[in-house]
Amino acid sequence: MTATSTFGLSSEARNLHWLLTNLVEEVPGLLSVAVVSSDGLLLLSSDPGRNAEARTADSTKRTGPKGSAADLATIVSGIGSLTIGVAKLMDGGGVKQTMVAMDEGSVFVMAISDGSLLGVHGSPDCDMSVVAYHMALFVGRAGHVLTPELRIELRKSLEADAHGSA
Repeated sequence: MTATSTFGLSSEARNLHWLLTNLVEEVPGLLSVAVVSSDGLLLLSSDPGRNAEARTADSTKRTGPKGSAADLATIVSGIGSLTIGVAKLMDGGGVKQTMVAMDEGSVFVMAISDGSLLGVHGSPDCDMSVVAYHMALFVGRAGHVLTPELRIELRKSLEADAHGSA
């Protein structure tokens, strides 16, 4: 995992970075983690270095997302929108968690607060119950601090990192 600089960030933003780092370090098999705002913008990720690579990579060289948080944010946003539509159509209430199991990995999406989402790309051998448990812990700890002001701060921090690495 590549850490973004937390210098100059509020204590709440630093705490969210710390929670994300702990999630990645404590759960075996996580390939990428992304926190996405309700409008689909990446707020926090486990691999900002790979995000810069994804932006500058020649599209002919890319063969797929491969788990980068920038691509994961797009996937999480799409899955989130789709499942919200399904829940409304079926009168199922709010969506709490979605999991997509594939031959070569899994994608987990969990609601945080105010439409924000936590997305995880796991390896094929990750323990899905352990991933879901630790995601729920993250959501429980992060949900009450992920205010609109903090989302703006996190987004600006990511944009500043992107301009600094470009």
